[in-house]
Amino acid sequence: MGKDTGFLEFPRLEEPHEAPEARKKHYREFILRLPDGEAGIQGARCMDCGIPFCMSGCPVNNIIPDFNDLVWQQDWKRASETLHSTNNFPEFTGRVCPAPCEEACTLRIIDDPVGIKSIEHAIADKAWEEGWVQPEPPAHKTGKRVAVVGSGPAGLACAQQLARAGHDVVVFEKNDRIGGLLRYGIPDFKMEKATIDRRLGQMRFEGVEFRVNHAVGPVPVGAGNREATLIDAGQVLDEFDAVVLAGGAEQPRDLPIPGRDLDGIHFAMDFLPLQNRRVAGDMDVPELWATGRHVVIIGGGDTGSDCVGTANRHGATSITQFELLPMPPDLQNNPVWPYWPQRLRTSCSHEEGVTRDWSIGTKRFVGEGGKVKKLLAARLEWTNGKMTEMPGSEFEMPADLVLLAMGFVSPVQPVLDAFGVEKDARGNAKADTEGAASYQTSVPKVFSAGDMRRGQSLIVWAIREGRQCARAVDEFLMGHSELPR
Repeated sequence: MGKDTGFLEFPRLEEPHEAPEARKKHYREFILRLPDGEAGIQGARCMDCGIPFCMSGCPVNNIIPDFNDLVWQQDWKRASETLHSTNNFPEFTGRVCPAPCEEACTLRIIDDPVGIKSIEHAIADKAWEEGWVQPEPPAHKTGKRVAVVGSGPAGLACAQQLARAGHDVVVFEKNDRIGGLLRYGIPDFKMEKATIDRRLGQMRFEGVEFRVNHAVGPVPVGAGNREATLIDAGQVLDEFDAVVLAGGAEQPRDLPIPGRDLDGIHFAMDFLPLQNRRVAGDMDVPELWATGRHVVIIGGGDTGSDCVGTANRHGATSITQFELLPMPPDLQNNPVWPYWPQRLRTSCSHEEGVTRDWSIGTKRFVGEGGKVKKLLAARLEWTNGKMTEMPGSEFEMPADLVLLAMGFVSPVQPVLDAFGVEKDARGNAKADTEGAASYQTSVPKVFSAGDMRRGQSLIVWAIREGRQCARAVDEFLMGHSELPR
């Protein structure tokens, strides 16, 4: 694939992007796609390795060597067709996927991997620019009705596949806009929301109906669902031939230490959606800002990184990010290839300014007048996977805005309870992915996919599960399915 000696001749290229000081002044995307010629050169680096481990590293099993070669040949339309054959939303994954495919690239053993994510980004954007992405309505309708609860990547992928199979699909979303965490979790500077709206237009033409401000089962009020209409789960079961539960893992991990009840301590997902709403033009957004504050973010993952980028754009006085685990190594290659390695990952938001620290345990929040003003923490020592506090390592630091970004423990439980589905040990909907009853829960005709079934995960896993669940629902309704799995 590509050029036989391309990986020896051409270096990996970064996508063009704005400098940190310039991009901190706005909320627009600042990473642009590679020009056609440069993307072709990146495709030429695909080394015809024989067994494309990149495909096994990709949860949606993108046919990566093929579209790399097609981009090298500048056959962009066929590249788009190849990419869309496995991935409903490559314009999403080309922007926000962490690219496990690149860690599985054979070139990653000895060198920089092929820029697969940048190639995917280029293909997807060019396909939209050229008008190649068109609705694919079904030739015939089945007369079957399917409800999809949740409009994140799993729900959207499932809904689109089922609509293309001829079913009447209704997507219920508790928030005031479609997109789930794509809409209210990912900052606009990583993915502008017009990217979502463009795809929704295609899906509407294919027959998907979207109902916003419709909460199925009791759900907590959040940034975008303050006026949601509560829909009874029993009513949904009566009106539809199948139901897919595809909500996110929205129950955040808390930090129950002294002082947790002070004002100024918030979950990350109480903070990030507000800025997305401001960018969308909403006028009634609660006043929670990082402007002029000493911000401490507890949690070192992607959500914490998004808080860093948002706090920088607000004009925080200082930003510190703590991680409980030790600092991972800054690896040049992949020592556990083709698997996902633990390595130091520096995001674009980190480049904009933040103090990062590892092996830190937060012990207590200290306040004045009911508001947090500082925190007490200590350094940790890790031995055989167990942590102990290092004697004499306690320290204080100012903190008048604390954001908890320590991951998510489970889906919102009342939704699962409303449908009466059996749960696994982690509080997720219990449903296997193999066999005749794949993705089916313990309740007849109720299916589950994405984070609500597997727990907090990646966008590519959500899309994969949405597609596979759609096939399972189609088989359940029709006795067979021609949808790809």
